[in-house]
Amino acid sequence: MQLFISKIKTTKTMKQSENLRLIEGTFTYEEANEIIKNIFNAKIQFHELKNFSSKERLGKEDELAKKKINQLKIELEKFKNMLKVKENSQNKVVVSSTINISFENQ
Repeated sequence: MQLFISKIKTTKTMKQSENLRLIEGTFTYEEANEIIKNIFNAKIQFHELKNFSSKERLGKEDELAKKKINQLKIELEKFKNMLKVKENSQNKVVVSSTINISFENQ
């Protein structure tokens, strides 16, 4: 199992975009399930906290956060269904994930 954490150095010649490898490897079903569920759950919790904060500070829900939560839950369910189909086979799960970071001028 390999999880990559990259540091971006701030320099005068820093690119306007970077690709960061987050996950790359071959995993058992249990490992893949744990890794992917943890990533999705962290994102869901982030948006739930954002929505809670909006309700507390502004007295209204954060509609974008609610939309993101629903999208993430749908994607997580798709992943769970993918694993169920092949659950009892001897296959391993190959997972590759890259985060693409770019900067917008505002």
